[in-house]
Parts: sequence; C-alpha cells; structure tokens
Amino acid sequence: MTDKNKMKIPVKPIFLFADSQVLFRMGREGLVLERIKRIIKEDNPGKKKIRAAYIGASNGDKEEFYDIFLSALSQVDIKKTDCLMIKSKPSKKEMNFFEKADLVLLSGGDTKKGWDIMNENGIGEKLVNRYHNGALLIGLSAGAVQLGSRGWMETGNGPGEYKVFTTFQLVPFVIDVHDEEEGQWERLHNTVADGEEHCRGFGIPTGGGAIFHSDWSMEAILHPLAEFSLFPEGLKNSMIFPPDTETRESKEE
Repeated sequence: MTDKNKMKIPVKPIFLFADSQVLFRMGREGLVLERIKRIIKEDNPGKKKIRAAYIGASNGDKEEFYDIFLSALSQVDIKKTDCLMIKSKPSKKEMNFFEKADLVLLSGGDTKKGWDIMNENGIGEKLVNRYHNGALLIGLSAGAVQLGSRGWMETGNGPGEYKVFTTFQLVPFVIDVHDEEEGQWERLHNTVADGEEHCRGFGIPTGGGAIFHSDWSMEAILHPLAEFSLFPEGLKNSMIFPPDTETRESKEE
C-alpha cells in the first residue's frame, strides 16, 4: 500500500480537567463524558466497545482514584471489563491493552513524579504514539499539566520555590490547574512571562476544564479559562468563556 492510499487517522481533541468532578458534570451538550464518547464513536462508527486506559503514575497507582474513573465511565455505558489501570510497573497484559486503547486518562497527583515514571517505563513514548494513532487523551489535574508544554517541581528552597521542566507538549501551551484562589495563577503568570516570545498559558479553575482542538484553539468547559500571552509589548491576560457565554474581558499588564 502506498502512502497516498493509507487512511489518514484524525487527531482527536485533548481534554484537560482541573479535577475529577468534571467527569461527572453536565456541559452544554450533556455529560462531558458523553461528548467524549461521541467523538470516539464518530471516528469509529463500527466500534462496539471503547477501551479505556487509566495511567496512575502520578498518584502512586491508588485504586480509590481508579474506582472514580470506573464510576465516571459507567455513566456513559463504558464497562469495567473494557477498562484497565496501567500501573507504574506495567505488565505485558497492561501494555498490550494500552497500545489498543481508544481513551487514555492521565491521573492527578505529583506532576514530576508521574512524568519521571512515564519516561522510565516507556508509557510516555507510547502515549504520544497512541495519540497520533487516534486515541483520545484526558489529562486530569497533574495529567493536564503533563500534556502541556511545562511542568513544575518544588526545589526545597522554600515555599513557592519551583523548577520548570519540559513535558509532553501535545498541547503546545503552558497549562496550570486550580491555582485561582491563593496563587491567582502566579506560577503560570511567571512561567509565561519568562518564556519565549508568543508563549501562551492557560489556567483551568477548580471544577473546570478545557478542550484543545486540532486548529490550536482552546475551548472552556463549565468555567472560564485564564489566558496569558507573551507579546513584544508585554504580557497580556484575558479570559476565555465557555461557548454559551458571550462575554469576554481582557486587560494588559
């Protein structure tokens, strides 16, 4: 078969959630997970079941968090028997399942710890391959940060001291989650400000989410996103509201 005759696999949007409550919330088109299921089905109309993989590296493979994942998927009739946790030291069975997964969720927890484990056990490279071969990705809390371009780790030099490291960059923006109360997105603000020209970052508030589309646009889910963009004239801060909200505010710093 020549390259011209090969079927092009569509790249699916990437879903980024601040926390697990978004898995149980209703969006403008019904349950957020129902929308995810529809996207998978649209590209695979003959598919009878959806295989869903859970990457628990960031939270130490805790079963109670995997149970939340299973409970959420049961709302949209994705069966427990079609789901599997891919552990930090994955078995052959887990790796085989992962390589055929239609849906992959990266858990919350410790961003740097999870990142290091996924690079050590080979899941990181395989995750990128799964995405480019049609899997739909969900990043939850730390998982959302990992799918973006930068992550943070504490340096131990004092409160609020951290070091930035490069992550998957499947979403080509800096992503931060649930820092809207105390931090007012200070970490995100500083990381974008210290970045290269045209660097962009998005803050996803508690209970909210975002969708990264193939045209590089970002869609807010449930709550507005904080957006930071670096231009030659300085850093600009704006808000992206969910599609059913017409208001948009912006300010320059």
